[in-house]
Order: sequence, then C-alpha cells, then structure tokens
Amino acid sequence: MKIVCLGDSITWGFPHGPQDSWVDMLSRTLNVTIINKGINGDTTSGMLRRFPRAVLEQKPTHLILMGGINDVVQQESYDRITQNIMDMAAMAKAEGITVILGTPTAVEFQPWERLLVRLRQWIFQYAAEQGIAVIDFSQAFYDQSGQLKTELLLPDGGHPTRKGYKAMFEQIDLSIFDS
Repeated sequence: MKIVCLGDSITWGFPHGPQDSWVDMLSRTLNVTIINKGINGDTTSGMLRRFPRAVLEQKPTHLILMGGINDVVQQESYDRITQNIMDMAAMAKAEGITVILGTPTAVEFQPWERLLVRLRQWIFQYAAEQGIAVIDFSQAFYDQSGQLKTELLLPDGGHPTRKGYKAMFEQIDLSIFDS
C-alpha cells in the first residue's frame, strides 16, 4: 500500500511541521509508505494543477484529498471548488487509485465556516454517490453539543494545535484502507 495525501497547510502540518501532522501519525500507525503532498496556502485549483506530478507520478494505491479552506478565504466560487475535487477524484479513479476525501477542518471565522459547512455537506453527498470513503476531519473540532473546541485551534482560528492534529488523526477509521 502506498498513500498520497494531497492538500494544504493542514495536510502539511503547519506551523509545527510534517512530523506533527495527522499524515505522519497515520504513517506511523499503518507502517506503510505515505507521501505528504500538503503545501501551505494551496487551493483546490493549485492541487489540480500539480495533480499529475504530486499524485499520478507517485503511483499510489490510495489518495487522501483534502482542501477548500484556502479557496473559501480567497473567495473562489463553490462551483470551481467542487469541480476541482470531482476532476481530481476522476483522474485518480481512472488510474485505479482508491480515493478518500477529507472534510475541511473547522475555522473560527463564521462567514468562512458557513461556506465550509456547505462544502462539507457536498463532499458527503458526492462521496456517497461515488462510493468514496470520507474522513470527517471537521468533527474533531466540535464537542457533543456542536460547540467549536477553540483549544484545538491556534490563535489564527484556522490551523490546528498539536492536540488538534492528534484529534484529526483520531477521526480516521483505519478500515477504509482495507479496500
């Protein structure tokens, strides 16, 4: 098994570094090759542009794709974000790569969070239609009553603390890699 994780700073592990990322925790748990292709500040358009090199050339068995927060911050259209995700999933599937979608994590800034809620809902709907597994990373940041766990976010209100990255890792159902 070989997994590529494609995303932005929250895949990379900002600001702590890849060694404290959910990707590294997954790598140590599964003991397989996992390639962290997170780039700070990347958007789904950027991920789509680098997809052939970052994903296809690596010849992975699995792809974990997570993005959208930077798109929302940069006011990219909802249609562009969803089309980019669909295009990347289709390219991966065409190469026999098992696609797994990650939901964008929670942010403290409500105007962005409202847009991210809509994107997360679409991800679940699209994944169900396509038979794609989803890791609900955003769930790590909410308590039982739906309140944001701000202690898992840095003062910027968007990047996870080390405990936040651990909580993200804990959202991963390892059985999704059995396929």
